[in-house]
Amino acid sequence: MGKISFSLIFTLALVTLSTSSERKCVLSGSWRSRLGCKMVVSELSEAGAFSGSYLSAAMAPRADLLSSRLHGIQHSASQKEQPTFGFTVKWQFSESPPDSMSVFVGQCFMDDQGEETLQTTWLLREEVGSPSANWEATRVGTNVFTRIK
Repeated sequence: MGKISFSLIFTLALVTLSTSSERKCVLSGSWRSRLGCKMVVSELSEAGAFSGSYLSAAMAPRADLLSSRLHGIQHSASQKEQPTFGFTVKWQFSESPPDSMSVFVGQCFMDDQGEETLQTTWLLREEVGSPSANWEATRVGTNVFTRIK
């Protein structure tokens, strides 16, 4: 009886371990931030590179805002269950405001219910006319994205 109990417990432990290790947070797909920003990330290359599009809710009141391209890379995509990543967005406008660009870094997380989130920190840099205006050219913030199903 002791051998059977041990075998059953050992088998259940292996099943649990293999199930949890199969759950990986996947960066590719469609995402929405708590602020209403929308992002689409392509399939990742073998090296972890990706591209996609980003539409900012914060800039949405601007009638001239276009969907902007993003380019990035995910760290060790095949080896990490909750990988880190970074990407750059060059903002696109139909008119000609000051040039601006954002960089994002973050991590892809999966909770116990299988829900994925992207937790990011970003810098937004706008072109300014002189070094004396440099102090107002960079903003910092955070965004949390959830998968659009």
